[in-house]
Parts: sequence; structure tokens; C-alpha cells
Amino acid sequence: MFEEYTAEDLLPLSGLQHFVFCRRQWALIHLESQWKENYLTASGRQLHERVDDPFFNQRRADLIIARSVPIVSYKLGLTGICDLVEFKSCKNGVSLPGHTGCYSVTPVEYKRGEPKTGMEDLVQVAAQALCLEEMLSTQISNAFLFYGKTRHRFEVIIDAELRNKVLEISSEMHALYKRQHTPQVRTSKACKSCSLAELCLPELQGKRSALGYIHAALAEDDN
Repeated sequence: MFEEYTAEDLLPLSGLQHFVFCRRQWALIHLESQWKENYLTASGRQLHERVDDPFFNQRRADLIIARSVPIVSYKLGLTGICDLVEFKSCKNGVSLPGHTGCYSVTPVEYKRGEPKTGMEDLVQVAAQALCLEEMLSTQISNAFLFYGKTRHRFEVIIDAELRNKVLEISSEMHALYKRQHTPQVRTSKACKSCSLAELCLPELQGKRSALGYIHAALAEDDN
């Protein structure tokens, strides 16, 4: 059983990607407020800026496209923004204010680069689907990831295994947030592309947090 969260408990859904990629990276960003942009995060931000327009809705025949859709789940304890949600006319779906008929619901997440070998993108868009399910009282069978480098959509099937993965990861993320715990680093090839590589300080494992190290270093400079 997973607990029901309150509004005060809600964490950024975008943090799921950081958490799956590296729990220490997530903690440095979301617990210690550390952030450093590199060319990868900058290009990703620019891609989202081109997509996100909260005042834009588009109708194409039997398809309604909504951008920058706010979402929340009190079962997951997460809140965030969907880059794009497609509502397609169907017999068994949800009704939408101001529109006739019923619609299926499909979130689309935009990413720079190309499909990753890890599960970070899959978990993020699956969590978006679960939020929309909870908000709209519907079932979502699939979602899409669009990659800027390949200019191609990758379908994600929202199956039981992926749903359970999202629940487990969000629960673990809340547990670490409650403890305010920054995990030790687990070095890998991915560290080279991490925007926090210079702040991670793996040599300090078991000694102090990165933020504590920075404060100590500043104090030494003042002496």
C-alpha cells in the first residue's frame, strides 16, 4: 500500500528523471539547491521553451493538442507540467469542458538528444500518465517521448511493470526527501555528462554534503 500525500508533501515530478539517473544528483538539486547548467541542459531547456505555451491549444480534426498542462497526483505525491497532451476523439474516453464527445488522453514529453539506455525518460512520462489518470478518472495505455536529435517519437507502453516502477521510485524519493539525505555517489560513465560533475565531489563520500563542503571552504577563505 502506498500512502496518500497532501499538498504540502508534493515534490516536482521532473525530479524523477534526476532521481533515476542518479540519486545523488537529485539530492544535490532538490535538497541542497545546487544547480549548474551545461550545454546539454541548456539545449534541453531551449527545446522545452519552443514547445511550452500555456495559452496554446490546437484542434486538428479529431485531435485536440494542449501544451504546458499542469498535473498533480496525491497518490504519487508529485506535481508538474506536461509538455504536451493529446486528446483524441474516441467512443470510450473522458469528456472535456467546451468540447463534445469523448477523448483518449496521451502525454507527450519532449527531450533533447536521442533515446537513452536507462529508464529515466520512461519513468518520467509514465508518471505524467498516472497523474492524468488520477485527475481525469481515466486509463492511459500509452505515452510518447519525442527526441530533438532524431526528430522521432518513441512510444511508451504504460504497463503494470512500469506503473509499479513509478510507484516504487516516487516512494523512495519521498523517503529520502523526508530524511533530507544526500546519498553517496555511484560513479559511472554518465558522470561525464552530468551538469553537477564539479559539485558532486565524490572524494567527500561519508564526510559531509557538497553544500557543507562549500560552506567550509568559504569559511577557510575568510580566515
